Amino acid sequence: MSRPATDGARSCILGGMKPGTPGHGSERVGGRTAVRVSDGLANVRYEIRGKLARRALELERLGYDIVSLNIGNPYAFGFRTPETMRLAMIENLRHSEGYVHQKGIFPAREAVVMQQQERGVKGVTVEEVFIGNGVSELIDLTLRALLNPGDEVLVPSPDYPLWTASVNLNTGRAVHYPCRPERGFVPSPEEIEALITRRTRAIVIVNPNNPTGAVYPRETLEGIARLAEKHRLVVLSDEIYDQILYDGAEFVPMATLVHGTLCCTMSGLSKVYRACGYRVGWAVFSGDVENAAEYLSGLELLSSLRLCSNVAGQWAVQTALGGHQSIRELTRPGGRLFQSRQTILDSVARSKYLRLARPMGALYSFVEVRAEVLPDFDDQVFALELLENKHVLVAPGVSFNVPYKNCFRITNLPESQVLATVFSRIEELLDGHVAAAPAPALQVVAGKG
Repeated sequence: MSRPATDGARSCILGGMKPGTPGHGSERVGGRTAVRVSDGLANVRYEIRGKLARRALELERLGYDIVSLNIGNPYAFGFRTPETMRLAMIENLRHSEGYVHQKGIFPAREAVVMQQQERGVKGVTVEEVFIGNGVSELIDLTLRALLNPGDEVLVPSPDYPLWTASVNLNTGRAVHYPCRPERGFVPSPEEIEALITRRTRAIVIVNPNNPTGAVYPRETLEGIARLAEKHRLVVLSDEIYDQILYDGAEFVPMATLVHGTLCCTMSGLSKVYRACGYRVGWAVFSGDVENAAEYLSGLELLSSLRLCSNVAGQWAVQTALGGHQSIRELTRPGGRLFQSRQTILDSVARSKYLRLARPMGALYSFVEVRAEVLPDFDDQVFALELLENKHVLVAPGVSFNVPYKNCFRITNLPESQVLATVFSRIEELLDGHVAAAPAPALQVVAGKG
C-alpha cells in the first residue's frame, strides 16, 4: 500500500514541528503559559529514533508493514543472546535485588580486566573499570566529569550522533574531523591535528565505525595516539563492535597504543553478544591513569549519584567474555551477517545510482547516492519518500553530522532476501526521481539550421 506524504506532513516531519504547534517564540497556548524546552537541546538531534521513526510507527498502526533499517537492534531481526548468558543472569537473580558497588559487581569488572590483559593492555585493575547502563550512559558520564563550558571534543564525521549530542549537553563544543568517503571513511591524523586548539580536551574514536563500517588501520590509530599524547588529549575509544569484523579485517585496541595520556575504552554486551536490552556496558581507563586521579574520582561521584547500573545484566558479563564467541560464526563466510552484508554490496554494485565504501566491520553500511547522476538529491526528503511510498525506514546521512546530503545508513541485520527487496524498492524510487527530472535544455548553435 502506498500513501505519499502531503506537503503539510512533509514540512512538519522534516521541519521538526507537529501540525498546529506554535513556534518557540510562543509563550501562551490556549490561554496558558507553554512549557518551553531547554535551550540546551537546541543542537541535539538523534534522527535514528526521531521524527521519521515516529512516522513509521504511525504507519504501522495504520496497518502498513514497515521494514525498519534505522537501528542496529539484533533482537528485532531474530538474533538471540547466547543461552549461557541468559542462564548466568537467571541463576543470579537472587543476588540482583539490591544496590551494588557504584562501579559494578566484582566478577564483571574482573572479566573486563582479563579481556583487556589478553589484548595486550597493561596496568589495568578492577579499580579502573566502570560498569554502566550501556555505553550510552557511560558516554554521558565520562563527558560530564570532563568538560567545562566551551571545552572542545574532536568527534568523527560521520559520527554516532550520541557523541555529538552528549558533548553539547555537557556544555562542550563538538568539533568534527572528517572521515572522507574517498578514503574509505578512514580519518587522517594530519587533518585531525589541524583542528586542535587550546580548548581541545579529548578525541573520540569509533572503531569499528558506526555508521560507516570502517575498521581503522594500525598506522592510522598510531598516528592518532601520538597526536593525543603530544597535546595531552583524553582518548575516548568507542569499541562496541570490536569483534564484528569481515574479510579478515584486523581490530587494533586503542589502549594498546596510548601510553602517555589517558585512554578510555568503551564496550559492552549490546552488539557482539546481541544483548541490547540487558543495558550493560563498561569503560576501562588505561595509559596515564596516575595523572587522572581527580577526574576518575569525579566519575566515581557521578556513578554514585545514579547508585548503580542494572545488576541482573552484569551477571552475564563474565560468561560472555570468557565463553564461546559465537559472533564469529555470524561474520565469517556463510554466516548470516556476512551474507547480509554481501547482499548489500551486490545490490549497490548493480545499482545505477549508488556507491559504497566496503564496510569491514560493525552492523551498517553508509550508502552514497552518486551526485553525478542525481545532483539534487536530498537525503531527508528521500528517506521520507522511501518510508511513505515504499515502507522502508532508513537513517538520512545528515543525522550523522556530515556536511553533505547524499548518503543514508542501513543495518545489515535483516535476512538477505529482505535486503534484496529493500534495494529493489530503493532503485524503483530513484528511477522515479530520474524520470521526473526536467530534460536538459537543447543548445542552439549559431549558424546551424
